Amino acid sequence: MTAHDIHAAPRPGLRATRALVGAEMRMVTRDTAGLIVPIALPVLVLVMNGSGTSAEIVGPGAMTAFDRFVLPLALTMIIAVIGIVNMPSFLALYRKSGVLKRLSTTPIGPTQVLAAQVITSAVQATLGIGIALTAAALLFGITPPHNPILVAAILVLGAAAMYSLGIVVAAVAPTANSAVAIGLTLFLILGAGGGLFGPVADLPGPLIAVGELLPFGATVTALGSAWAGTPIDIAGPIGLGATVVVGTACAIRLFRWS
Repeated sequence: MTAHDIHAAPRPGLRATRALVGAEMRMVTRDTAGLIVPIALPVLVLVMNGSGTSAEIVGPGAMTAFDRFVLPLALTMIIAVIGIVNMPSFLALYRKSGVLKRLSTTPIGPTQVLAAQVITSAVQATLGIGIALTAAALLFGITPPHNPILVAAILVLGAAAMYSLGIVVAAVAPTANSAVAIGLTLFLILGAGGGLFGPVADLPGPLIAVGELLPFGATVTALGSAWAGTPIDIAGPIGLGATVVVGTACAIRLFRWS
């Protein structure tokens, strides 16, 4: 047996990842605010805007302004808050408390730690989206999406983009508070260009163009188009894909155990 054989111990696979995901799930369920706020806030926005838009027909097949604009905005908010604000705070807390440093002494690598965070956040986002759609259907009635598969694909791509940005925040933020501050600032900036604070059409022309390429605006716009069955501007999905690739690469490169 050579020295190389001794040090080249195989890394744990799916079993370790499943254990990490289970631990993350338990942590999320214990954090009441982190569990409720990312779901309750978008649903509140949905309810507040529903009464004024659910009767306004804006497309074929009784497609309302609620279906076309409000619902995509609420769904995007769910994946954005969870991916950009919530997830980074957990990783930063683990780094500050020394959990990540202890993990660094095991065969577990940064990719598995980040994967566990993404899987846990995806489960939370799926729950939030289900609650939002149920509330929308019961309270206001919604027109079924023209292309459900495309809607689901855009949600997955949008979530991946949000999570990749969140992992970058988690990789560089030294504390949980700083992660929340950075993530919330990033969320508000992206949301401002994607219709979070009002109609995108009210923004200056250059900001409209930029906002529709950034993850929040690109997801809202593509979701609305897919729901209504209108052509999707390919620039949005391309921007989301680029965010996933660049963000993930940066996160893995910048990841710190302590």
